[in-house]
Amino acid sequence: MHAAVQLIELGAIILALGLLGAVSVRFSISPIPLYLIAGLAFGSGGILPLTTSEEFVSIGAEVGVILLLFSLGLEYTASELVGTLRTNAPTGLADIALNAAPGVAAALLLGWGPVAAVAMGGITYVTSSGITAKVIGDLGWIGNRETPALLSVLVFEDLTMAAYLPILTALLAGAGLIGGATTLAVAAATITVILYIALRHGKLVERFVASPSEEVLLLKVLGLTLLVAGIAQRLQVSAAVGAFLVGIALSGTLAHTAQKLLTPLRDLFAAVFFVFFGLRTDPGDLPPVLGVAALLAAAGIFTKMATGWIAARRAGVATTGRLRAGAALIPRGEFNIVIAGLAVSAGTNPRLGPLAAAYVLILAVAGPVLARGTEPLAARLRKHRAQRRAPQTDDDVPVITRPAHTTHTATGDTGPTPTVS
Repeated sequence: MHAAVQLIELGAIILALGLLGAVSVRFSISPIPLYLIAGLAFGSGGILPLTTSEEFVSIGAEVGVILLLFSLGLEYTASELVGTLRTNAPTGLADIALNAAPGVAAALLLGWGPVAAVAMGGITYVTSSGITAKVIGDLGWIGNRETPALLSVLVFEDLTMAAYLPILTALLAGAGLIGGATTLAVAAATITVILYIALRHGKLVERFVASPSEEVLLLKVLGLTLLVAGIAQRLQVSAAVGAFLVGIALSGTLAHTAQKLLTPLRDLFAAVFFVFFGLRTDPGDLPPVLGVAALLAAAGIFTKMATGWIAARRAGVATTGRLRAGAALIPRGEFNIVIAGLAVSAGTNPRLGPLAAAYVLILAVAGPVLARGTEPLAARLRKHRAQRRAPQTDDDVPVITRPAHTTHTATGDTGPTPTVS
């Protein structure tokens, strides 16, 4: 009976996702906000809470984020990653300064203390790699000129999280300097090893997973990606970073084939991730903190637009690409909720969790919507500039007339005042 209920719930969830996806296609909108709202409806405090399948959905959500980042990694080579990170390090530092500041300031103004301020800084800083990856794919932006710079910001953020999370965990636990430094060293060593293998031994990885059978190739690639992601997360590193670097290690025909085979799985589990995010949010906890969350969200939109603008401008991209880059960075999601969960579990402040959930939900919905509106906005800006720069016609030039009898002296006009028509 328990298994039957699980199958019914999972079938209902997947069918609902399909119907919502059809609605998004019909009206040419991103399906992400619809998936999030569906999660709110099925979660705790919603219209029809799930009873048995939440654990499965939780695992599926993690797989969705991993596959989204793996797919992004397939688009770029290891040399491109290193070169982009070096070039865009100043952008990454500006990203930290611009986007962590609102969270830190809010926590201090609310009187939550310095540890909560560190947590809130992380919540407002990091972009949702999962939602951003989905937005880039849905809108066909993967091949755009600004996308490498945009992805370098995401990777820089994920690598920053690899250092930030151990530090935050140590602060929340009241651990000493040695304990925090040890955790951070393990995380740094893990990233170094994975990145070294991706850069220096990518061909060995390709030979290991290559197979003339698509079935075998699918199993090898999926298994290796999940394995590396799990090991990375176990060692206090983001699973998303591990999956991204596995994708970086593959290239050429093998990467293209792997992308084609994994796309249906990626789309399924990515949709499950967005539903799961909504499942974890109780709608009843949101109204008391909506005011503060809305102010933080407005600041977050501005600061991420500035980050994307800076990154794309440094890459020599025009206005439209700068707007696209900024809008793609707006969504918040998986990392933000993880940080809030750690802080709430440690007893930092009970209001921090609902505030983070409301903040993330606003930006998770607003991000894809604003991203879709960037190109029409850029078109209007171009039209406005073209009109301002257009040469004046004869009808636009004022005509100055003087009476015929006006005389002039060396010191100025002595006749009637000129008139303008």
